Order: sequence, then C-alpha cells, then structure tokens
Amino acid sequence: MFEYEESRLREIAAAVLGFAREFGATDAAVDISENSGLSVNVRKGRIETIEQNRDKGLGVTVYVGQRRGNASSTDFAPSALRETVKAAWEIARFTAEDPCAGLPDRDTLATEQPDLKVFHEWPITVDEAVAIAQRAERAAFDTSPAIANSDGASVSVSHGHFIAANSLGFVGGYRYSRHSIACAPIARHRGEMQRDDWYSSHCDPARLADPQALGRYAAERALARLGARRLGTRRVPVLFEAPLACGLLGHLVQAVSGGALYRRASFLVDALGEKLFPEHVDVIEDPHRPGEMGSAAFDSEGVATRRRHVVRAGVLEGYFLSTYSARKLGMKTTGNAGGSHNLSLASRATQRGDTLEAMLGRLGTGLFVTDLMGQGVNYVTGDYSRGASGFWVENGRIQYPVEEITIAGNLREMFRGIAAIGADAITRGTKRSGSVLIGEMAVAGS
Repeated sequence: MFEYEESRLREIAAAVLGFAREFGATDAAVDISENSGLSVNVRKGRIETIEQNRDKGLGVTVYVGQRRGNASSTDFAPSALRETVKAAWEIARFTAEDPCAGLPDRDTLATEQPDLKVFHEWPITVDEAVAIAQRAERAAFDTSPAIANSDGASVSVSHGHFIAANSLGFVGGYRYSRHSIACAPIARHRGEMQRDDWYSSHCDPARLADPQALGRYAAERALARLGARRLGTRRVPVLFEAPLACGLLGHLVQAVSGGALYRRASFLVDALGEKLFPEHVDVIEDPHRPGEMGSAAFDSEGVATRRRHVVRAGVLEGYFLSTYSARKLGMKTTGNAGGSHNLSLASRATQRGDTLEAMLGRLGTGLFVTDLMGQGVNYVTGDYSRGASGFWVENGRIQYPVEEITIAGNLREMFRGIAAIGADAITRGTKRSGSVLIGEMAVAGS
C-alpha cells in the first residue's frame, strides 16, 4: 500500500532536522506524508474515469532567530533533502523578523499519541469500485421512470500516513483513511429537470451507506424538487437541513479563527465571553473520539489537542488558534493549527424524538432549506445572503418545492435566533449537527 515504512519516514525527518542544524538554523520543523488512492466515476452505467494516485511530499520550516523560511519537495533522496533545507534556510536568512514566529512552546506539545482508529484499509479492486458505483446509480434509475439522466456515481478510496517532527524533540504521526460513495441523479418531468445528490464518507468503509440505499435516496431528493416554484419576498422561520447546518458551524469556526481575529477581519473580534447563542446551545470539540475522521491527538504543529466547550450554554468560551495566531493575540494555542477536530453543534433541549418530521412541525409555516448556492457571507460584518432552494412548509407539512430564492440575515442574529436543533444529526467532514431551526430570516424571490 505504501512505498515507505513509518520507520523510514522517521529517518527522513531526522535527516532533515540534522541538515537544518548543519546550516545553523535556530529551530526547524518537518512534515512528511505519503498517500495512495483510487477514484472511479460512472455515468449511465458506463465508466467515465478511473484514477489511481500515489503521492508523497515533504515540507520543512526553518527558523533563524525569529526569521522563518519554508520549502517543499517530492524527492526524498539525501541530496534533494539537503537542497530543500538549504532553500528554506536561505529564505529565512533574508526574511524580516517576526516576534511571533517560532515553534510551539515545549509544554504544549503532545506527549501521548493513542491509536484513534482513523485508519481502515479498503482493499477493493477497480472492478469492485466500479460495481459499487454502478449499483448506486442503478438504484437511482430504478426508483422512478422520471429519473431520466445522471451526473454519475463515484467511489473514492484513500489511504495515507505521515510523520511530523521538530527540533524540540517532538515526533509523531499515524495512518489515516478517507473513503466515500456518491450519486447525483437527474429527474425530468414535462420538460423540467431537477438534479440532486447524496454522499456518504467515512474513514471506515464498513460505516459507509449501502450503495443502493444511497442511490434511491439521491433519486428521491431529485424527484422531490420537481415542480419547484418561487416565493414572494417575506420574513419567515427557516429550517436548515442537517448538512447545511454543518455549514453554519463552519461559519462560526471561520469567524473565531485566529487569522481572522488578529487581522480584525471578523464580526466576532473580542467576542470571547459573549453570549452568541441561546442558553440551550453548546458547541463541543472532541478530538479524541475513536474512529472519526476529525480525530487527532495533536494538530499540524504537534500541539496536543483536547476536548473542550467552544460554546457553553450559548457563551463563546474558545477560539481556534495556532501557535502563531495565539501569539499575535497574546493568548495560548488551542491546538487548532490545521483546523477544528470533531466539532458538534448541539442543543440541551433536543429530545430523541426530534426527528426531521418533528422539526418540520416545529417550523410550522416557513421555509425548509435543502440547498445553498454562492459565497454570500461577509465575515467582517456577519452579513449573510445565499441563493437557496428547498420546500415551503405549512402547518408542519411540506407543500411544494421552491427554488431561485435568496435567504438573508446576519450571522449574529442567526446564531441568537436558533430555536431548536434536531436529533437528525449528520457528520460532514469534521463537523456534526442536526437540522437547525432559526426563528426568522428574510426570504427574497419573485
């Protein structure tokens, strides 16, 4: 599966750090990775693409005092490693000093590296991957004669491993995997066409959705969009489907990430300790959950991760900081160099019976959003305006699909306006949430 054993990656890391010392670097850090994967796409039962990849790469950061230089290479030969380190060193020599530059503080580095079960091999052949994609797409076509076309179905298999090390003595790394199945059918009726899709992704192939079930569900989503109408401009309650709610969580992460904060390019500058959400809402980061794609014992700098409340009872308790951004803010790293880990948006008021159907009942009369378009989020002001489609709901029941509308608000008001979070939780990437009901937003249409 891999050309290089872990022991060999460790040897390469040690050699790179040795070269950095020879050149006179004050400190250095190196990250070495190797990946292999398979991706197949089929459309209308026929193979469209088959891609196999095997990649490797190395990145080294060299410090000369508080000057920093970085270089990378895909050549692991000793002479190439030396030249890469020299390139980083030369950059560092002529870079302006930055008082916040440098390796993490020694006491923040991870000292324990438990196996978090994020590597699960999926040893399927090309033919087997093609067959899985074909089953998903065939199930979509079999759902209804109205499924008349397809943007295809795909299967992706990815395995990787890495070693990170620095001159403070930290060395760590692990194997990881990312696998997925996706299907995108197109429904047609009386000249109208609607497309939708669904996918399943996990590090453990045993936890992927059944291909036929996935294909049928994708088809049902496309069929449900037929006959879509536009809405007149109004202010109504809005229910975000669970995958889109994960996107709302992503907006919070962006707004309270160190880079945006120290540049003062966020509407949540100096918001630590502020009540941003209703009291029933918590946002929890849990990097040590076994078998989850966002699990990690340390971040990309080797800093130990930990479970924490980012939001507790509606109050913002934490930012997402790397060592550099933390120093810029006069704070300590939160172990988030490289992003968040297993972040969940939850409500203390959520009950087991708060299914999507129950959430539609809570919505009453309003808009159920299932798709968003565009990048209409201004992180400096918090203003939010996105193209949307979904369903108009009355008395808790879906009446008809809607499209070509815009929903608008401000993220501060949207966060404060979260009335309920469903039990229909789904994970997208490293974030997890159920459907989210917001008390009121502006909807613009015809």
